[in-house]
Amino acid sequence: MNTSVHQLFDLTDRVALVTGGCGYLGTALAEALAEAGATVIISSRDLSRGASAAQALPSPGGAQHAAVCLDHKDPDSCQAGFAAALEIAGGVDILVNNGQGGTGDDWHTVDRDGFNDQLHNASGYFELARLLHQHAVEQAKPANVIMLGSMYGLVGSYPDAYADVCPASSVSYHALKGGIIHMTRHLAVYWAADGVRVNCLSPGPFPAEKAPAEMVERLKTKSPLGRMGLPVELKGAVVFLASDASSYVTGHNLVVDGGWTAW
Repeated sequence: MNTSVHQLFDLTDRVALVTGGCGYLGTALAEALAEAGATVIISSRDLSRGASAAQALPSPGGAQHAAVCLDHKDPDSCQAGFAAALEIAGGVDILVNNGQGGTGDDWHTVDRDGFNDQLHNASGYFELARLLHQHAVEQAKPANVIMLGSMYGLVGSYPDAYADVCPASSVSYHALKGGIIHMTRHLAVYWAADGVRVNCLSPGPFPAEKAPAEMVERLKTKSPLGRMGLPVELKGAVVFLASDASSYVTGHNLVVDGGWTAW
């Protein structure tokens, strides 16, 4: 049977839960899935903010987007938020674990509590992924998990990019993202027989506007493309991983970093 490229990337009639879908990168990820035809459920700790973001999403096929209140670092909130998404949409086919929260302290200043708080992001990613897996098995339907990693889960940062400008990139963040990338591989192997694919999307340098300008200029010199990434440049990658275009891809870490890790 021939399947067109358009059909492979089409997400019509699928439901995607995007955690942190109001954020700098999360907004682009949610928009991409909506533009590909999915019904998008945005999770946020602030339900009104999530609802506003959902209302702003495009709906080319008439999908009704929505929001749920969910703090992925709180086990009870994970359960309640996922259940709310199921109640609203009738099911979830795609989970994008994008939400992020934790200390930005570098290795000089981070304490044990701050370090562990950062790692709780991984606990939340796993909790939500397991809930989706359970739902998929109960419904006897395939499902798809996309974890958000980082180039900093693969390589250390350059000290000179931060020196005398701002704190170095957070050691706990590096530990978190490296763990998420490997958790992706582990879950992919165990869940493949159940039709649940698990992949990771690892952005490179995508600083928000509030990032220190001098640091950004220094980071540009570390990139083969000589510039920083734009959120729109993650859209194609997330739709690829969420759709049948990647039906034979699982346990993979897709790096979108302007060549940073190719040096």
